[in-house]
Amino acid sequence: MLRGLYTGASGMQAQIHKMDALANNLANVDTTGYKKDTSVQKAFPQMLIRRMNDEVYKFPFGSVDSTPVVGKLGSGVELNEIYTQFTQGSLKETGNPLDTALDGLGFFTIDTPNGERYTRNGTFLIDNNGLLVTKEGLPVQGENGNIYIKKNNFVIDKQGRVFQNADFANNPERLVSMKENDWANLEQVDTLKIVDFTRSRYLKKQGSSLWTATNESGAPKGVDLGGSTKVIQGFLEKANVNPVTEMVAMITVNRAYEANQKVISTHDQMTDKLINQAVRV
Repeated sequence: MLRGLYTGASGMQAQIHKMDALANNLANVDTTGYKKDTSVQKAFPQMLIRRMNDEVYKFPFGSVDSTPVVGKLGSGVELNEIYTQFTQGSLKETGNPLDTALDGLGFFTIDTPNGERYTRNGTFLIDNNGLLVTKEGLPVQGENGNIYIKKNNFVIDKQGRVFQNADFANNPERLVSMKENDWANLEQVDTLKIVDFTRSRYLKKQGSSLWTATNESGAPKGVDLGGSTKVIQGFLEKANVNPVTEMVAMITVNRAYEANQKVISTHDQMTDKLINQAVRV
């Protein structure tokens, strides 16, 4: 009888974790480069239900449980993990040359006081020293370290190469009309350090759109830029969250939570009758 109480309680707890993930996704629907979280549950081992006191074949020797199996009994559910889905978000054109998006796999590398961190949020700025930074003021990393460029005087190609030329300052329209063969005549400042991981689903969120590597994710490795992964200047990657899908999932979770509540309430009433009424008889 009490097993039903624990089963219902575990179901409620699992739905709480799922609701937290969905609520966090909806809260970040407008966060650039955000990747949705998904809660995964797993069931406790099921137990076999056998029919007792039945006429069954008796073995002449040895010992074996020969009572027939009539079904299985679930014993509850628990949170297995909350993992991040790194599916591509849609790209939104901003026209700001400092906004940069990744079309494909990979992450921008950011230098922080706690070491390198990784992000899909390409909302960059240039500080007073000409350093390319995130909106939190953290330096964006290139293959050679920090990137120093002049405002309105640079261009980033699909391979992540950062070029600058003094002519841009006097002729900003040239940035729009640039062609691939024109970049050969420009001064290459650096190349954005774009990395990926063998098991990116095990990256750990750090807040402010940053991730950190873990033992499970593996060490960062280089990405073939210009091929399957392209750097797009003047665009930002939107969150890969569909608000309608998340709202429907929240309704489903709420209904499942209420069903588990009903299970606990019913078992409580049955236990009350068993103890306070049936036993008296």
